[in-house]
Amino acid sequence: MTPTRAQAWSLLTEYTQNDRLLKHGLGVEAAVRGYARLFGEDEEAWGGVALLHDFDYERWPSAEDHPYRGCEILRAQGYPEYVMRAILSHADYTGVTRESTLEHTLFACDEMVGFVTAAALVRPSRSVLDLEATSVKKRMKDKAFARAVSRDDLRQGAEELGVPLDEHITNVISFMRERAEDLGLKGSL
Repeated sequence: MTPTRAQAWSLLTEYTQNDRLLKHGLGVEAAVRGYARLFGEDEEAWGGVALLHDFDYERWPSAEDHPYRGCEILRAQGYPEYVMRAILSHADYTGVTRESTLEHTLFACDEMVGFVTAAALVRPSRSVLDLEATSVKKRMKDKAFARAVSRDDLRQGAEELGVPLDEHITNVISFMRERAEDLGLKGSL
């Protein structure tokens, strides 16, 4: 069973009510789908994994439960093993090593989407449409900005993809621009 986008969205919205978490899922989906296009991979399958990567987080945010509970639900519903493996590998504390291109991509996009979102929202325009990689890199140097986001994870994600950090940031911004309205990042532009 390859999950359709409609199935993934339905499951995400069943378990997640928080608008910020829903938009995060949509942002990661946009970035992961963008990379699927670049790599010639299955956009639908990769996008479904991206939508589902944190679907259990609102109900079970602790490291003891997330993403394990979500994977139990997915397994019970007949999702293929690659979906659970990718979701487990996006959190280093699970001990599941990232091996596939999908797994590396999900990890690389997860934190970067959150950081790019934060960088866009502090702009006067509150938009991703006029955000550039140089601005994001400058924010990365400010330890007080989005302090919960590990700068090491941002750099490691790009490294795992084999993409220079500047290029990865530019890619994520451009993929998110495609969905700026849905992400609440169109701002005043």
